[in-house]
Amino acid sequence: MSLSPALKAWQEQSLSWSWKDQPIAYWKGGDWAHDDRPVLLLIHGFPTASWDWSALWEPLARHFRLLAVDMIGFGFSAKPAAYGYSIIDQADLHAGLCETLGIHECHVLAHDYGDTVAQELLARHNEGEAGTPELQSVVFLNGGLFPETHRATFNQKLLHSPIGFLVSRLMSEARFNAGFSEVFGPQTKPDAAELRDFWALVEHNGGMKPIGHKLICYIAERRRNRERWVGALASARIPLRVIDGGADPVSGAHMVARYRELVPDPDTVILEGIGHYPQVEAPEAVLEAFLEFHRKAHTL
Repeated sequence: MSLSPALKAWQEQSLSWSWKDQPIAYWKGGDWAHDDRPVLLLIHGFPTASWDWSALWEPLARHFRLLAVDMIGFGFSAKPAAYGYSIIDQADLHAGLCETLGIHECHVLAHDYGDTVAQELLARHNEGEAGTPELQSVVFLNGGLFPETHRATFNQKLLHSPIGFLVSRLMSEARFNAGFSEVFGPQTKPDAAELRDFWALVEHNGGMKPIGHKLICYIAERRRNRERWVGALASARIPLRVIDGGADPVSGAHMVARYRELVPDPDTVILEGIGHYPQVEAPEAVLEAFLEFHRKAHTL
């Protein structure tokens, strides 16, 4: 599938790294010549890619050195059919790239599936695990921080079912567009051009049809690791914030309510009327809440 000029330009700015003999696309933003500028690691969600951060890229680059990776199985990175996809492996991937680039500490901005990767990195940080970058703060956008509040879409439920392999192979652009649009806010739906870009990312490098049912296993992985990953939030000793599109049917205001119950001194911001992709639907509001958090935490 052909790429739009903007998406093609984004791809051309990517760098390449090898993870388990698979090519991984990543991006660096900001002025890396200034070592005193903090590093911000951006972790994307399912089923999209680092392109999700494009509207925030330049504004964030004024304050941070940026690092974003298309995780294995996503976007412009490899999508091998015979691969053991897992949150643990994706956390290993991020830690490995940081180690390769000599990044020993960073802030994190994560979304959706990336929230769970960030929770695993936070658990490792809390434990002082060697080979993991020291996290300085984490901001979570809409994601399944708690398995009990994650309300999977119809497509996700089908992918996660015993016939998931068949559902994955039968996924079409029209079916993707319908399911993807339903998680956005009522007044902030993606337009046709945006949907084409998202679908192009899903379809790139052989597409997700052979692997969608494998990637969706993160739902079960969240349940198995609930104690570890929820515990990482409850025992965190670094600043945390949730910025959440409250109208998200998957992990909206109901998820924030659970966060406020379980996390000490919860710092939360709800964006009314915004859905599951606040960085796409309301990038200015996300940027304002994100920078306000960092000023309050004295990291800027």
